[in-house]
Parts: sequence; C-alpha cells; structure tokens
Amino acid sequence: MATTTVPEVTKKTPITLTANAVAKVKEIMAQQNPVPAGLRIGVVGGGCSGFSYSMQFENGAGMMDKTFDMDGLKVFVDATSVMYLNGCTVDYVETLEGAGFKFENPNVKSTCGCGSSFSV
Repeated sequence: MATTTVPEVTKKTPITLTANAVAKVKEIMAQQNPVPAGLRIGVVGGGCSGFSYSMQFENGAGMMDKTFDMDGLKVFVDATSVMYLNGCTVDYVETLEGAGFKFENPNVKSTCGCGSSFSV
C-alpha cells in the first residue's frame, strides 16, 4: 500500500509586518509591565476619510479574532478588519520628520492629508 504525502498548505496572512515593524513592536512590548500577549491591528470608523487604522497591545484574542504569528509576535485582527486589511503591509520607518508605523494598503481608494485616514 503506497502512502502519499499531502503538501502542507500555508495560508497567506492577510496582513504583513516587515522585519522592522516586528522588531519595533517587540522592543516596545518588552518595556510594558506586564508584557502583553500580542498586538491588535484593526480598522475603525472615523477620521477625515471614513476609516483609520488602530494598533494597540492586547492580552489575548477575542472570539471573532484571527491570530497570526509573525516571527514570534502574535498579531490579532478582528474578522471585520481582515477584509479591509487584506494585502496590507505595515512597516516601521524613521525619517528626519519623525518615526512611526506606515500602512501600505492596496484596498485604499483615497487618503487624506493627515495620512492616517482612508476610504475604500
């Protein structure tokens, strides 16, 4: 009897954090007391264009959350935000004007001048 091995399907995560972003989040998390379980990334209503991004530390996943492991960092995304963040990349950039997390989202139709609000 021949056995066949089924190739393991690796599900692509809807959101990607660059190595810089993961390293910065881990660095900030290590300074928290108590240390959080992971990072929540989401989309919330509001802002000049209709939606804005949210990032905060979290102690655990909620019932409707998807949990992703990114190089040892747990990232929680609620089911509603997943559809707005599909294909999104989060980077951490440092420039002369300042430093911060930058979202590159292919679903965005327009942004506003402040750079933290968008519409789809």
